[in-house]
Amino acid sequence: MGVCIVGWAHTRFGRHDELDLEALVDSVSGQAIEHARISAADIDATWLGNLNGGFVPDNFCSSFALNADPALRWKPATRVENACASGSAAIFSACDAIEAGRARIALVVGAEKMTAVSGQEVTRILANASYVKEEAGTGMTFPGIFAQIARQYFARFGDHSATLARIAAKNHRNGVSNPWAQVRKDLGFEFCNTVSEKNPFIAEPLRKTDCSLVSDGAAAVILADEKASRGLPRAVRFRSRAQVNDILPMSRREADAFEGPRRAWAQALAAARCKIFDLSLVEVHDCFTIAELLAYEAMGLADRGAGARLLEDGTVYPTGRLPVNVSGGLKAKGHPIGATGVSMHALAAMQLTGQAGEMQVANARLAGVFNMGGAAVANYVSILEPLR
Repeated sequence: MGVCIVGWAHTRFGRHDELDLEALVDSVSGQAIEHARISAADIDATWLGNLNGGFVPDNFCSSFALNADPALRWKPATRVENACASGSAAIFSACDAIEAGRARIALVVGAEKMTAVSGQEVTRILANASYVKEEAGTGMTFPGIFAQIARQYFARFGDHSATLARIAAKNHRNGVSNPWAQVRKDLGFEFCNTVSEKNPFIAEPLRKTDCSLVSDGAAAVILADEKASRGLPRAVRFRSRAQVNDILPMSRREADAFEGPRRAWAQALAAARCKIFDLSLVEVHDCFTIAELLAYEAMGLADRGAGARLLEDGTVYPTGRLPVNVSGGLKAKGHPIGATGVSMHALAAMQLTGQAGEMQVANARLAGVFNMGGAAVANYVSILEPLR
């Protein structure tokens, strides 16, 4: 039984002092149900993608989505956590239930409230999504982890600081067209490529513009089996999906090879019976600009060390052969951890139904989504297409 995305909702990402985690979840749950043109009573179960880890005191939040409508009371509700891929993990869990026949229609919400604690505390919480014994426990942060990956890549293939700046500039320019993005400002290549008081090194060689944003936000999708989807106004089908997890310690793997993402992409493309350039667009997990560069190579757009040419020849720009992160990506859109994977799927579904507004890619027929937890540890790839 195939699975389709039949509705969605999305908050603006950024700082929401007026909304706690419960309110963020509630705000998108009802909107997604309404957008799908279904009744809450039609939903068989709900899933919530959420990291938390200390951002908020609500460790037990799986039932927050049930607040959206009295008809959701008594429905099964499950919280799913897989670091920065928690949103995709929740979607995949719901897909599993639908494919197994345990549910016909599911509500999946991704949400995170990150700004209620200090910046120092955010850094500590996120670092604990690494291999604590060797990484967070020795003082490493995630900017530090991805800076190490960048240094490894630079040592092999030369200094690509300018390449990373081009990725940042591209995504900030794209983010101007995204009404849900945290930063809707074209920063330009020169600003992104220059170390300054406004763009300092966070962890050399990564500058502030190379790092994604701390955000509050939520997104939701309604999933349905193909039979139920055929009677609804819109339906975007999972043509394939793949999850690949690697071991945690970076000391036991070649981190800049992105082997987990590479395997996930290979599995998803093979299952979809397509090649990378058959896709119309891709949303990838650019928690840091080096992650997007490595994602180009992992998905097979370029050989190892040659990802920079995709920016030089325009391949990954909105009018290029394969646009990447036309939403602005995590870089401009923001990165509320649990919401990210759900947001990426919702934005891809908008593209495939011609409802992406100023972000719309012409003639979008097939989309890829790559959401990653940790430093290429939990890797999720989806290939999506319109059902009709």
